Amino acid sequence: MSSDFEGYEQDFSVLTAEITNRIGKIPKLVGDEKRQLVSSVEKQLEEARELLEQMELEVREIPPQSRAMYSSRMKSYKQEMEKLDTDFVSETNI
Repeated sequence: MSSDFEGYEQDFSVLTAEITNRIGKIPKLVGDEKRQLVSSVEKQLEEARELLEQMELEVREIPPQSRAMYSSRMKSYKQEMEKLDTDFVSETNI
C-alpha cells in the first residue's frame, strides 16, 4: 500500500514542479498563448488535487502506528497545493 502512496508522491512532485514552472511563464505571455497556458495549468492543478485525494485514501488504509508519518507528509503536500493555487490566482489576475 505505501508503494502506491509513494508512486502518487512521485507523480505529485513531478506535476507540481511543472506547474510551478508554467505559472512563472504566465505573466510573460499575452493573448491566445496566455489563455492556452492558463487552461493547461488549470487542468494540471485539478490533476494534482486528484493525486492528493488518492494519497489521502491510501493514508486511511495505513495501519494507525504508521499513519502519523504519512499524515505529516500529506499536510505538507496540501500546503504546497494551497501555495500553487495562490500563485496561480496571483499570476492570472495581473
